[in-house]
Amino acid sequence: MSRTRTITWHDPMEGAKEAMQMDGIDYLQAMSDEKFSMPPLLHTLDFTVTLIEKGNVVFEFVPQEFHYNPIGTVHGGIISAILDSAMGCSVHSLLPAGKGYSTLELKVNFLKAITIKTGKLKTMGKVINLGGRTALVEAQLVDENNTIYAHAVSTCLILNF
Repeated sequence: MSRTRTITWHDPMEGAKEAMQMDGIDYLQAMSDEKFSMPPLLHTLDFTVTLIEKGNVVFEFVPQEFHYNPIGTVHGGIISAILDSAMGCSVHSLLPAGKGYSTLELKVNFLKAITIKTGKLKTMGKVINLGGRTALVEAQLVDENNTIYAHAVSTCLILNF
C-alpha cells in the first residue's frame, strides 16, 4: 500500500543570519517563539523542540514508518540526528553572540530497537564541559518510562562568526 507525505518549510537562512548577532539561548528561544523558522530538518524528520534552557534543549519525536530502515526499525541515522540536534543546541544555548558550533565527533550506542510501537521518545542532554574551542556533551534517547534506547557523546567545535 502506497503512502505519501508532504513537507513545507521556510527559508532557513533568514533566521541563520540573525543567529550571528544573538546569544545562543536567545536565538533558540526566538525560533521557539516563531520569530524565526525552525530548521527544515525538523520538519523533514518530524522532530519537535519541547524544552529550551541554558545547557539543555529537549527534542521529541514519535517513530513513524518513514523513519524505518529496510528491516522495519527506526534507522540509526534518525536516532543519531535527534541526539546530535539536542546536543548541538544544548551547546549553542550557552554560547554568546558571535559564536557558533559544529559537531566535531559523534558516538552513539544503540541500546534497543525502536518501532512505531515504541511511542514518543525524547532526548535528555547535558553539557559536560564548555571550553573556549570545544565542548563535550552527552544525551540519551528515552521513552515515557525513562527506558534508554540510545546514548550519545559528542565533541563540538566552537566557531567564531
